[in-house]
Amino acid sequence: MTPAFIVALPFLGAILPALAIRFGRNACALATGAVSLLALILLIQAAPAVLRGEVVQARIDWLPALGLNATFFLDGLGLLFAGLILGIGLLIILYARFYLAKSDPMGQFFTYLLLFQGAMLGIVLSDNILLLLVFWELTSLSSFLLIGYWKHLPEGRQGARMALAVTGGGGLAMIAGMLILGNIAGSYDLTVILTQKEAIQASDWYLPALILILLGAFTKSAQFPFHFWLPHAMAAPTPVSAYLHSATMVKAGIFLMARMWPVLAGTPEWFWIVSTAGLVTMVMAAKIAFFKDDLKALLAFSTVSHLGLITMLLGFGTKAAATVAVFHIINHATFKAALFMTAGIVDHEAHTRDLRRLGGLRTLMPVTFGIALLASLSMAGIPPLNGFLSKELMLEEAAHTVWLTPWAMGLLATIGAGFSVAYSFRFLAHGFLGPVRDDYPHRPHDPGPGLWAAPALLAALVVAIGLAPMLTAAWLVDVAAGAVTGAPVAVKISHWHGLYAPALWMSLAAVGGGLALLGAYPRLRALWDGVPRPEAKPMFDAVVAGLARLARGGAEGLHDGGFGRAVVLAVLAIAAAGLWAFLGGTHAAGTRVGLPTDAVVVAVWAVMLVAALAVPILHRNRVVALILTGVTGLLIAPLFMLFSAPDLALTQLSVEVVTILLMLLALHFLPKETPVESPAWRRLRDAGVAVIAGLGVGGLAWAMLTREAAFAPISAFHLAQSKPGAGGTNAVNTIIVDFRGYDTFGEIIVLGIAALVIFALAEALLRSPAVTSRLAAWPRARESGDRHPMMLVVATRLLLPMAMMVGVYIYLRGHNLPGGGFVAGLVFAIAYLMQYMASGYDWTHARQRFDHHVLIGWGVLVSILAGVGAWAFGLPFLTSGFEYVNLWPLEEFELATAAIFDLGVFLCVLGAVLLALASLSRLALRTGEQINRRAYDTEETP
Repeated sequence: MTPAFIVALPFLGAILPALAIRFGRNACALATGAVSLLALILLIQAAPAVLRGEVVQARIDWLPALGLNATFFLDGLGLLFAGLILGIGLLIILYARFYLAKSDPMGQFFTYLLLFQGAMLGIVLSDNILLLLVFWELTSLSSFLLIGYWKHLPEGRQGARMALAVTGGGGLAMIAGMLILGNIAGSYDLTVILTQKEAIQASDWYLPALILILLGAFTKSAQFPFHFWLPHAMAAPTPVSAYLHSATMVKAGIFLMARMWPVLAGTPEWFWIVSTAGLVTMVMAAKIAFFKDDLKALLAFSTVSHLGLITMLLGFGTKAAATVAVFHIINHATFKAALFMTAGIVDHEAHTRDLRRLGGLRTLMPVTFGIALLASLSMAGIPPLNGFLSKELMLEEAAHTVWLTPWAMGLLATIGAGFSVAYSFRFLAHGFLGPVRDDYPHRPHDPGPGLWAAPALLAALVVAIGLAPMLTAAWLVDVAAGAVTGAPVAVKISHWHGLYAPALWMSLAAVGGGLALLGAYPRLRALWDGVPRPEAKPMFDAVVAGLARLARGGAEGLHDGGFGRAVVLAVLAIAAAGLWAFLGGTHAAGTRVGLPTDAVVVAVWAVMLVAALAVPILHRNRVVALILTGVTGLLIAPLFMLFSAPDLALTQLSVEVVTILLMLLALHFLPKETPVESPAWRRLRDAGVAVIAGLGVGGLAWAMLTREAAFAPISAFHLAQSKPGAGGTNAVNTIIVDFRGYDTFGEIIVLGIAALVIFALAEALLRSPAVTSRLAAWPRARESGDRHPMMLVVATRLLLPMAMMVGVYIYLRGHNLPGGGFVAGLVFAIAYLMQYMASGYDWTHARQRFDHHVLIGWGVLVSILAGVGAWAFGLPFLTSGFEYVNLWPLEEFELATAAIFDLGVFLCVLGAVLLALASLSRLALRTGEQINRRAYDTEETP
């Protein structure tokens, strides 16, 4: 279970920073760091097994029939990325502790950071692609929170929206591609999919799946033409930039391509799409980075360029190139995270990141300069640092790759490397070299070790990997590349590949070209500024605005705010879909013999039909419409009895009585008649739509009832297992409290929420004098002189204990005979309803001994306890147990834990109905008070 724990820890620990900030900023950072450190320790403990070639797995079956399983696995590639996520994450936590201002809500920041960290770990350790997709979208959402952390900055909010729109849109495309891939492979588990290369590449759906998956990867890793979002995300705090854009979020797309490399690579389609996108991104972004003045913008476009380099290597489709890509992932994460933190230090101390306002920092900030020097030279590919090693290997692979012509790939890769040298040296020269200025926005100096310790450690890794690659990195590259290519590849990592190696001369050309570019910068900058060029951001904004206008026009055309049009469109769409399905299939007459009928059944059916037709005709009179609706509902109960469903009949009767009484109370606040709002033509249209819908539903019902089922109905299982499986002879009740108890649990929660919503609405109305005055202004019928007739009062009080006895009886017998907690709750509710009607709200409410809210709460709590109790015996949630007991002088009877759950249902139903009743009654009482007050003020007789 180690991979699952590693993923779960950041999510579980995300609450700690929010709590620890109460004890200070140090406590908040320590709590956050402890979570990441514990996850890293678990990863280190599992690392020896992975280095031996084993795969550490964890599987939690959820819905295996649908392929939905929480499965995780840790192999070499997962070890590499999880190590980067957690290792650099710890350094970011240290850096952020001293970077964030006192006014920044640190607890909120670290909570977002841990949520993002958990989502990234979920991506790299998921074995199920459906689970991977969930984590993929979680990274988009959590990065949105991090990028927009400084909510007061418009550019921060816009950068967050842009990142979410682009990466979220690509994620939607990737969902479709992953579903296709899983369908081809016959499984949604990655460990299975990665063994199905031949089947996947031979499928006609290979190219659509490839394109859709690459859309997700390219958008996340900012590959052309989706590169524009990443530089705008630089509005985030520097710790976010250093984490998301060096080791985590933008590497998610790279990880996905590496993970899918075994089954998607090796085809012409893969080569041309992936290598071309990577090459174009690498060269284009490097050129743009050279002309950026903002330190973070320069580093952002350099990140895009290096991501393009890695994508290009993966696109080559060879095992050697994939191994080099893995090596550069490590190197890029180390020097780029250090550079972002260095840029943050400069901004923190000088109060600017503009290279035009910097220079001379070498003298004022020697420690920061030393870190920036090592990291920049590594980014430029200067020996003996780690960036040089992977750059040389990249150029060697490019030199041997044919793209359009034998020399085109090598030439363009060299040009990209030359621009990389140029912008790396410009970062140093314009930022740190030159004379000290006297016009800095703030006099800069080296900060304390809290800010420079983390980038210094990364700079030390840059040097260590560069000087001793076989000792420090080769073992990790070997195991990670082996997970990508299927077998370790012997790639010689060294500083010297021979005098005749193409990479040597390409590298010299890149360094020389980069220095020449830097020397010609003033003239090139004037040319750059003078030549018009397309800007991605205005284009993106224009596309978004156009889509918004199109969506708004369509929405306003379809939805005019009226409920009628929405219902008509929905019904017609459903009817059209049903007709299309009907006409597209073959049909035969049903063979099922109909049940015999008699005059009583026909009469009941005729009355229901007349009542149903009368409702739309007489609906303007609300009381009449309610009575007709009640007639229809009550007459359904005998039909349930006819089809041997006494439980449903009993429930229908109870529900109908409660509903009618509550609706009568609600009608108290409405005019007696509904005004005519629709013209005649619209009523005719609605009638036609209703006829179409009715004929469609009736035809479907007839087709289903006159044909034998194509498969055995599940009812046979429930009837057979009712007693041996759930200990009851009433299959309906055992379904509710056992077989589908989780559904019932959700339903009673929804019922309680509905009652609470009614209560909240009533409270809002009671606090609004304008609303109650308007209610009081409505004309009221003359009331009876005797508001509480004695006969009705006496009758209801005599019926109350008898109704309760009936409710208890129905509850106790429910597991074996018609009844149960739901019906019993309704019977109790009817008994209380009669008290409210006979004696009034004041009298009844004054004698109330319990809170309706508490009833709902206890109902849910009892249901939870009944479900959780099964866990103590190693059984699934809400599994019921039962035992037959012989207790003299009683007959044998049954004790079942389902009765506890049914008690929760009873309490929740009773509380919900009474809370709704009390809310409506309080409104009626306040309305009466308003009328009486108005009559008193005007000295009128009420």
